[in-house]
This record gives sequence, structure tokens and C-alpha cells, in this order.
Amino acid sequence: MRAPRSFSLIFGLALVGLAANAQACTRVVYHGEDGLNITGRTMDWRDPMNTRLWLFPAGLKENGGAGDNSAAWTSRYGSVVVTSLNAAVSDGMNQKGLVANMLWLNASKYPDQCAANEKRLAISAWAQYFLDNFATVQEAIASLKTHPVCLISAPIPGTDRFTTLHLSLSDASGNSAILEYIHGKLVIHEGRQYQVMTNDPEYPQQMAVAKYWEQIGGTRFLPGTNQAPDRFARAEFYIHAIPKTASNRTGVAQVLSVLNNVSVPMGISTPGHPNISTTRWRVVADQRNLHYYYNSTSSMDLFWVNLNKADLKPGAPVRTLPMGAGQTYSGDVVDKFVPTKPFHFVPVPPEVLAAYR
Repeated sequence: MRAPRSFSLIFGLALVGLAANAQACTRVVYHGEDGLNITGRTMDWRDPMNTRLWLFPAGLKENGGAGDNSAAWTSRYGSVVVTSLNAAVSDGMNQKGLVANMLWLNASKYPDQCAANEKRLAISAWAQYFLDNFATVQEAIASLKTHPVCLISAPIPGTDRFTTLHLSLSDASGNSAILEYIHGKLVIHEGRQYQVMTNDPEYPQQMAVAKYWEQIGGTRFLPGTNQAPDRFARAEFYIHAIPKTASNRTGVAQVLSVLNNVSVPMGISTPGHPNISTTRWRVVADQRNLHYYYNSTSSMDLFWVNLNKADLKPGAPVRTLPMGAGQTYSGDVVDKFVPTKPFHFVPVPPEVLAAYR
């Protein structure tokens, strides 16, 4: 059905306004057959991110990095993760197939103060908190309701710009949750239908954008820019249009093809918006078979980590994959990881914490 011309014009102008402030990165969840669920995402950023892959075993003692009353926990599950800027876990999957993805959201507004019953958590440890502690989306959301945490942001390393992110979770059953802090309050969208996430605007408005393009029909026309509303529309259409399969090999290839469609070409950047920039890497998590695929756009390597073969028992060493010195990998690289010192999440600076006392 074609939308009325007046509605299309007004809505189209609204999309232009939204796109002007949009940021990049795209996340999709594919629902296949025979329990095959796959989550993929792109990471777009103007400057190199010093990306590293890690294997974190179960049994690690972690701290929320937010001063007094920080959350503290011992990891229940091991995980494979990607870190960025030597500061935070941007993405990862744990032994139970729970996946966490952090994406930029300018509209984020975190709490100004923490309640007495809330443990504090630095934004750098947000994704890992869920990977360490929960097997499913339902478990994670239930815990937030009974044991809430207070998320505290901090400047991006090397800048005075505060980190503004939202987080997606997905599990081996195909369930999803989108977590956003809007006007200081945590807003959660939970359900299998939340398969796509990009960036600004906040999630309900993204869904409205998708509804608009659904009326037009993706086989006739889809928006083609690298702005968040356009990438959302393309990802939403293609993740439902690709065939359903029980083959993990075919499913991973299909998800990667969707990610290629919403990636930003190398060398592209938007002044003043470091996140509307080159796609640096893509990851695809096969949550049924526990294979975590990594694709660097600078080298075009495509390799994976088979978590079934990784030693993630309590007491096992933290390990990292040597990267950044021209290494080339292919196939399963689980045996290429080497023992190293534990990764430390960047804590919230004292001058930021002072406002919470």
C-alpha cells in the first residue's frame, strides 16, 4: 500500500532531520530453522580502535569500576569478546550463547544520581556484566528488576566527549532485548521481534521508521545512505527477506551478506561524527553452535572462535589473540590465543564520580 503523498513528504522530512544527528553501527538477529539463531553487527568508527579479541574464563572476580558501592561479581560463564580503545568490551558471546552488543546512541541520558539499592557500574563494563552473569535474555532482564544497577558514563578515552551507548542482548533461543537510558530512566524492549538495532533516534522512533518503509516495500525501493534510519530500514527488510535455513554455514553467510549491505565503505567519514565512518569490523555469532566469527575490513580476514573447544573453566588463564602487527588468520583460531594479563575496564574518573556523592 502506498502512503498518502502528504504523509510521505512530512515523514520524509522528519527522516532527514533524524539522519542529521544519526550515528553508525548496525546489529541484526537472524531466526533460522532447527534452533539456529545468529546475531551479527558492524562496528563503524573514524579512527583505528586498537581492537582485540579475548577469551575470558569463568571464575573471574570483577568490579564495576564506579567507586563506592560498585557492583562486584564472579563470572559464572566464560566468553569470547571484542575490546575497543583499550577501554571496554564492545561485543561478545558467552558459553550459553548470550550475545551483548554495544552501539552508539546520542539520545542516551544516564541517571544523575544512583539510588541506595543500586550497585554502580561503569559503562565500560556494561556488556561484560551481562555476559558474565546470565545465560538468557529473560534471566538478565529479571535480574535488573530485582537487583538494579546504576550505569555511569565516562569520557571516551583521549577526548572530553562522554560515551553515550545503548545495549542489545540476544540469546540462543532467539529472544532479544534493547536497553536504552532515556531521560535518566532505563527503557527495555524485550521480545523476539526486536531483531534490528542501529543508533539514533531512540528505539521506538526507529521502529516507526521501519514501519514507514514497510509500507513502501523493500523490493521496490530502500533508502541507501549510511545514516542510521536508512541502515535500519535496509537491515530490517533483508534480515526477514533472506531464506530460513538450518545450516549454520549458510546462515552465517546470509547474515554476513546483510552486514555487508549496511557497512560503510573504507575511507568514508562525516566531520564531527566519528561514528558515521568506515566500518572497522564485523562479527557474527552462531548461538546454536557457539561459533563467533570475526571479519576485519582492513585485511578481509574471516576467522572464528569455537567456544566448544576453548578452555573457559575457572582457573584457566585469560587469553588474547595477537593482532595489530600484520597477523593473518583463517578458520578456527581458538588455539592461537595466548595467555596474558587480565583486561581492565576503564573506571569512571574521580571527577565524574564526585557528582554522585
